[in-house]
Amino acid sequence: MRKSIKNVVITLLLLTLGFSTALLAYLHFFASDDKALSGEWTADLDMTEHAAVTALGWLQEIEGVSVALEDMESYMQELTVQVNLNMEQTGRSAGTFQCNVSQESYDACRQAAYEAFASAFQELLTERLRMAGYTGSMDEEAIEELVAETFGMSTDSYLMSCGPELLPSLEDLQAVYDGSGTYEVSGDILFRWFEEDEGTVLRTEYFIREDSYLILPEGDGSVASDNLKTDFDLVIYTLKQPTD
Repeated sequence: MRKSIKNVVITLLLLTLGFSTALLAYLHFFASDDKALSGEWTADLDMTEHAAVTALGWLQEIEGVSVALEDMESYMQELTVQVNLNMEQTGRSAGTFQCNVSQESYDACRQAAYEAFASAFQELLTERLRMAGYTGSMDEEAIEELVAETFGMSTDSYLMSCGPELLPSLEDLQAVYDGSGTYEVSGDILFRWFEEDEGTVLRTEYFIREDSYLILPEGDGSVASDNLKTDFDLVIYTLKQPTD
């Protein structure tokens, strides 16, 4: 009798142990975690204010030009550069990542910025001509022809060649955002080890994961650059495609 009871107890203990082991294994490898970061993320860096302030500073150096920041911002609208962040989870709270600034997005943003700048420049030129008593046609096409005759190129080409750099350089942005390596998550802290030529660089970042949004500090880890002045304190990534 006692032997039978002992066998039953041992059997129950083995079953319990087996169930617990299976449950732990499931939770470790398969259970969903609301802070899992695996997936394809994208963020749009807002360059509107940066471009407007830079353009305004250049125009203010021209004698007789009076323009406010609000006026310049009315031309510069929704200038963004896209950053792609791909994270692949290889463990419950660890994985690999690859991050890069989209050059196609950067080129499109830069072109849009100078086209907007050209519109503002033509408006100011029209005002200057009117004040100087110019009596010729001052519609958009006529002003563009006048600029082409004067500088030998279109307005936006002239501003690209002789005006200020409206955006941080692609290289400066890449220095802050580009990189690949491994990551770990501990609570609300993201540890990323960037593999670089001189070795591995660790960035420690507090993050917020809210549904399909991932919020990281400015500069993807607050990496400073003397040539990079951004207007945003946080970078908001949107989950483009989760990894199964």
